[in-house]
Amino acid sequence: MDTAIVTGVSRGLGEALAARLLAHHWSVIGVGRSAPSSLAGPAFELVQCDLADVASIRPIVWPKLQALAQGRHARVCLINNAALASPVGIIGELDEEQIAASIAVNLTAPTLLCNAFVEAMRSSNAQRRIINVSSGAAQSAIAGGGIYSIAKAGLEMLTQSIAAETQHTGIEAISLRPGIIDTDMQVFMRSQDKARVPSVDMFRGFHASGQLQPPATVAERVVARLVEGSVENGLMYRYAEL
Repeated sequence: MDTAIVTGVSRGLGEALAARLLAHHWSVIGVGRSAPSSLAGPAFELVQCDLADVASIRPIVWPKLQALAQGRHARVCLINNAALASPVGIIGELDEEQIAASIAVNLTAPTLLCNAFVEAMRSSNAQRRIINVSSGAAQSAIAGGGIYSIAKAGLEMLTQSIAAETQHTGIEAISLRPGIIDTDMQVFMRSQDKARVPSVDMFRGFHASGQLQPPATVAERVVARLVEGSVENGLMYRYAEL
């Protein structure tokens, strides 16, 4: 049996990844506040968890990880996909509570999940892999989107740290920059005022020029190449190179 844990399955890339994994006969545990009815079925389970409430993550997720570690699984994969684009705006003009919530979902929650995954799965005989969904924003600062960029840069370092520390355990960790996807996040970014997000023309240009990829198209390639294929531990993969 193959099982994947996917965060942020309510829509966008997370929903598409979960759907594609189910189509490839994986069992999927979705972690988040909700899941669409399209994923309903015997191979899908929603574990309700508000990833912004970091204190609740381990009590909710740990029993599932322990069960996976004790079960007979050929492959177990954690995909940290959930993300918040907000808050947007210039640093110095941002709401402090929104900053904290964004960092919690985009960086603290994936770190806690990775920590628990490695702890629980260290002695498992299954193939164990972590995929942290990052962004080109991890490398290039986006005016008005700095908090998101900061978290994604941290997420890529988390991947590298795990890879450096688990070399002899068989656990693999990679990062994915999935490219420009037609999701609600893109709609949100291109709807912003230029005074708040000086880089808004870039997002509007992505849409106007037809560069946005359907989530299902991206998910198919990610599952085939990075979930089920062989990978290089610690590497950052770009969708265009898959």
